Amino acid sequence: MFYLFWRAVTGNTSSAGGVWALLLGSVIAMIQFFLGNLVEPGGFGFSRWVSGCIDIVTLPAIAPLLIYLFLLFFKFVSGTSDFANFALLWLIPAGAIRALSWSSVNDPVLLLLVPVLWSAIATGIPFFIDIMKKGKKTRMVLAILAILVIPLAAASSYWAFYAQRTYLGVLLFLAVCGPMLFNAFSSFLKAE
Repeated sequence: MFYLFWRAVTGNTSSAGGVWALLLGSVIAMIQFFLGNLVEPGGFGFSRWVSGCIDIVTLPAIAPLLIYLFLLFFKFVSGTSDFANFALLWLIPAGAIRALSWSSVNDPVLLLLVPVLWSAIATGIPFFIDIMKKGKKTRMVLAILAILVIPLAAASSYWAFYAQRTYLGVLLFLAVCGPMLFNAFSSFLKAE
């Protein structure tokens, strides 16, 4: 649903690589489902955070952005770079499969928070990539730092909510979702 909302807000009707996104996203989601977790989460400590980075939050949301760069480089997709739409389409099969497997756990952190964090990463990083394209050195450095911080803050937010450190989780969640909200609002204003 967020993908449709994003397309409506941004006014973007092109879906460069949409077939690739759904196809590759489905294959990767099935592989992840059958392989299970790559990092076994221990308790509430560092292993849980690393599991959040690799298995739950960060890597699933960053993988489509990296694959899209690969597809752009080798000219498998044409047109302008459309990272957010590609990543959001990629995450649809993963979200559906994960919702089915996580529904048995009945954990709102997994069922509600993680998809929002995926969306925030998938739309926040392209926002900073667009800032980098404008070419000012100070903005480029800040954008690169933000691109590095957003995925780590998203995994930290997941960890904080899981460890029942709600205030820290809310602060990190707002920090991660800020670029997504700003990007949606500015895209809506540009589309009008």
